[in-house]
Amino acid sequence: MTHVIYEMGVSADGYIYGPDGTFDWSEPDDELHQFHNDRVRELGAHLLGRRLYETMLYWETADDPSPISRDFGQVWKALPKLVFSRTLDAVQGTNTTLARRDLATELAALKAQVEGDIGIGGAGLAADAARLGLIDEYRVFVHPVAVGGGIPFFPRDHRLDLELVDTRTFGSRIVHMRYRVAGR
Repeated sequence: MTHVIYEMGVSADGYIYGPDGTFDWSEPDDELHQFHNDRVRELGAHLLGRRLYETMLYWETADDPSPISRDFGQVWKALPKLVFSRTLDAVQGTNTTLARRDLATELAALKAQVEGDIGIGGAGLAADAARLGLIDEYRVFVHPVAVGGGIPFFPRDHRLDLELVDTRTFGSRIVHMRYRVAGR
């Protein structure tokens, strides 16, 4: 069965971006980066909002000397990606398509086409998916910084009942928590 997974790094106070729009506190070390590589390798596709899509375009041409970063670039380019945007007319990138239908319709079609779980990223897109009950798992990487505001990981206007499935600590800094939506 294909699951939809929302996975992002957050500040200790629950934001994916600070009030100034930055997320420089979330850069992964090698251990965490390898974990991300392995997780993305398991996905069948990824849904992205416009802002995350623009951030991830870096990996289409990245020429990083780190073997872990090079590996991520290869994994990311191979992954089918579907971008949701109200402002873009076209997208760039390997295996990247602009969504033309609503989120629920696109997701249902994608589930029928791919093997593996489907990642979803971008706070606005994930909030829409949460309100529609489309997300099966939430995976949160909590970083030891409080930014005081910004863009929240969870939608502010929607209740989610979750069950903790797993935790893992990376070094002494970052805690990964994996939650399943209760009842699924």
